[in-house]
Amino acid sequence: MAVFSTVAQPKHFRRSALWLALVSSPVVYAEPVALDTIQVTADREAESDADSVVDAKSIERFLSADLEDIFAGEPEVSVGSSVGVAQKVYVRGLEDPLLNVSVDGATQAGVLFHHTGRIAVDPDLLKRVEVDTGAGKATAGAGALGGAIRFITKDPEDLLREGETVGALVKLGSFSNTKGYSASTTIFGRLNDQWSTLVSVNQSDHERYEDGNGDEVPGTDARQQVGMAKLVGHFANGQTLRLSHEIRNDEGERPQRPQWAISSFNKLYDLDGRRDTTTLNYGVAPEGNPWLDAEFTLYQSSAELEQNVADRWGRYFGFTRSIGGDLRNTSQLGDHNLTYGVDYREDKVNAGGEADKRAEEETGDVLGVYLQADVWLTQQLLLSAGARYDEYNLQDNNDQTFSEDAVSPNASLAWQVLDGLTLKAGYAEAFRGPMPRDAFKVDLAQNDPDLKGERAKNTEVGFDYVYQNFTLSAEVYRSEIKDAIADVLFGPAIYQNIGDLESDGYRIATGYQWNALSAGLSFHSNDAEVDGQPLTVYEHNLLGNTIGDTWVADLTYLWSHNLEFGWQGQFVQGIDDLETTVGTIDKPGYGVHDLFVNWLPTGNEDLRLTLAVKNVGDKQYLDHASNADYQGIAGYEGVVGMPAPGRDIRLGLAMRF
Repeated sequence: MAVFSTVAQPKHFRRSALWLALVSSPVVYAEPVALDTIQVTADREAESDADSVVDAKSIERFLSADLEDIFAGEPEVSVGSSVGVAQKVYVRGLEDPLLNVSVDGATQAGVLFHHTGRIAVDPDLLKRVEVDTGAGKATAGAGALGGAIRFITKDPEDLLREGETVGALVKLGSFSNTKGYSASTTIFGRLNDQWSTLVSVNQSDHERYEDGNGDEVPGTDARQQVGMAKLVGHFANGQTLRLSHEIRNDEGERPQRPQWAISSFNKLYDLDGRRDTTTLNYGVAPEGNPWLDAEFTLYQSSAELEQNVADRWGRYFGFTRSIGGDLRNTSQLGDHNLTYGVDYREDKVNAGGEADKRAEEETGDVLGVYLQADVWLTQQLLLSAGARYDEYNLQDNNDQTFSEDAVSPNASLAWQVLDGLTLKAGYAEAFRGPMPRDAFKVDLAQNDPDLKGERAKNTEVGFDYVYQNFTLSAEVYRSEIKDAIADVLFGPAIYQNIGDLESDGYRIATGYQWNALSAGLSFHSNDAEVDGQPLTVYEHNLLGNTIGDTWVADLTYLWSHNLEFGWQGQFVQGIDDLETTVGTIDKPGYGVHDLFVNWLPTGNEDLRLTLAVKNVGDKQYLDHASNADYQGIAGYEGVVGMPAPGRDIRLGLAMRF
């Protein structure tokens, strides 16, 4: 938990932020010290106006291995399923297909199989993760109905020390629950004064995990290989070029529907996946030129999934591919700034059997133009307002064409009422037209000829308060997505506008630091429903899920510069008598505790030893973000998600050369 300090009014405020407080001060080791006023600077890499940020240190503390580990400390973000290939991310109850998700600016669009996830990242490569909750700024990208998630990977400069030309980082990890291991090697260096590069390779292998009852859970073994190469160049006139390529392979024996437990109708089959992403980022921000701060991103991302249902229809393949780009510039006008640009993306989905793997096809594209302004109305009052225009086109597998466009405005205010207290309020809209859908359904499902685009409306009010080493913040929100698109359960396989999706809730968070001890506590409550019907992943796959009230607490103590340890707890309140269209279900509550110890035996980062214990109490539970337990309803035996893993003792060794 970082400490917030009071922020002086900047003369050149380049962030389009609603907050007037900045996470900035270091941990204090001995006597308390006065915190200096922080001036916001024009450091592009440090800028972030995201609602929440998960940094590399938080990811490394618990030897994070998947999405659930990455977001464990974020009460507004939930991750369902304990198997990486099936993990789905929910922000305020809305599933990640309703978000704009990107890796280094490359949008991760498309869905391969509704019973698997669609986001895959290597935690070791991450510099930070930014989360926007709810429809927001025009710069969030096309189709950000429920917000955005941005994964940013490390540059060579993040690993190189001053004066260093070459280095290597070797990481080894062991996991007691899965009898598994992970091993990665990253080599980085400076080619000359302008260019630097890194190459990283990661291999992990896990057997089936055991749940809190000590029972082995079939279909949870996994073998993964991840490789990334990145080249970074810095040139005159504030120019920066980044070129990266990442490959990710995942293979294992999984249930036919990987997000459900093994049953008589959900047997084990081979399931293999791969994702390739190539990204080019170019930026230019000449010193002394307030009009030019441009960024250009060009990317191609492709993914494929192969399932071999050997005793039924055999091998089946799904493919997604996205090609796109974003060009934007930020101009400073005195104390104000203006960001404007254009983005474009073309998506393609293919599917088919072994005889013709790409027999089925859908293609779509979206072109967007956007403008976002941050204007200081007074020294204490910041107005952020903007709009984006998006045009969507779709050619589906049945030769139907759809074309829709709309303008999405937004406006928000941040008012520094007094030192340390900022009030904020905002309203934003987002639009998404019909786009290619689930690859594993493209040969069966059709689009309603009258299919309309989806429009989100998001309203929020809240405050941030900072007093010395104490912080307190809260917000209340209401999001509505009109004409939500889904393939209705038990109905004909037709994507149609099923009604209005609503997500209402509030969040409260507080933090305190006393000498070397920091503490945090946050709470999130959310109700998500479609036309009054609570969202469940079984009935509303690719839309959302109902999560119980969630508390996250953490304590971290820095014993010395070389030794740090801490605790994190997540407590989810149970939900009784949740009404669904097939009957009433319960979602029992649970509390899970995690511990970590980080030790630097040599006094620096040349050698780091980490001990992390996940689920210390060996709790048996079913995560609320996973598929709920429907087995109490006659005829629904076997419709249940996989239980969460039991206690997992993780040992990590990081050696830097």
